[in-house]
Amino acid sequence: MKCCVKVLAALTVLAAVFAGCGTVGPGRELRFGTGDKGGKYHLYGTNFARAISSEDNTLTFRMRNTAGSAANLRLLGEGFLDVAIVQSDMLADALKGTGRFEKNGPQTGYAALAGIYTEACQIVVADASEIRSVHDLAGKRISLGEKESGGLQNALQILSAHGLSGEMIEPEYLSFTDAAAALERGEIDAFFCTAGTPTKAITELAGKMPLRWLAISPEILQSMMRQYDGYTPCSIPAGTYPGQTGEISTPGVKAVLVVSATVSDKEAEAMTKFLFTHGDKLSAAVELQNELNPSYATSGVPGGFHAGAAGYYKARGMEVPVYDGPKARRINGKQD
Repeated sequence: MKCCVKVLAALTVLAAVFAGCGTVGPGRELRFGTGDKGGKYHLYGTNFARAISSEDNTLTFRMRNTAGSAANLRLLGEGFLDVAIVQSDMLADALKGTGRFEKNGPQTGYAALAGIYTEACQIVVADASEIRSVHDLAGKRISLGEKESGGLQNALQILSAHGLSGEMIEPEYLSFTDAAAALERGEIDAFFCTAGTPTKAITELAGKMPLRWLAISPEILQSMMRQYDGYTPCSIPAGTYPGQTGEISTPGVKAVLVVSATVSDKEAEAMTKFLFTHGDKLSAAVELQNELNPSYATSGVPGGFHAGAAGYYKARGMEVPVYDGPKARRINGKQD
């Protein structure tokens, strides 16, 4: 409960910071894909959109809650979204036409603005459970994440790295919020959740019942990093959640802010600039502990950056690869 109060207080502070910076006026409405309401994509995306619209009345957004990264990338590619947050590993698969995107081949039509924070691959069980390691998940009822989420792929890859397959468990495909509720009711034995920490759905559940998190060994993590793109070592510090007394080692992936190629250079540059001029306030509002900077934002991001974002980085002495996909899908191609 204290954590929820802190989030609400931080949101109030953020709203006050941007009050008086301008009112939302007419402008092209950008459709912004986030994720489950119990995760960081929704919280970060809605705060980003509200704050930048308050400062720049030419940028307005219509928020869309989706199943997560795979859904966001599909919807961007099909022209149903203009802006989205996605996992770096899913973005790499989309651009190469591998993993979930193998059937349709390499995808085009979108580019990165910045990597904004690290997401932890979390595996949550009740503290009273006899499950002590990933190997113990065999035969258990497990939520792997929603069917178009990046977390589902992470869950299957973590299971595979431990010699388990989807057929060796009883899988469920639930959102973070629904998975937390199912664990509380005893309907599942564990759930996977790839999200920035602390994750709202898990914080709220930890306030209702004692929880434990399964750690991933360094050997398994190194094996996964050799086999798949996008993973990085990650640790969840002790005290991140109520009742969490020890640090948890687990794989991490980077959350990347991505835009359609139809977003103009001017719009893309404005969004990128806003990330760095107000990033600390945004991170504080959603209880992210990372400190956003251009080096972090551009490292380990698959594919090219939107020309508007690349222009922002170049003005600060940083060269990044520029997206050069289908030009016909771009509008307002010149900066002005």
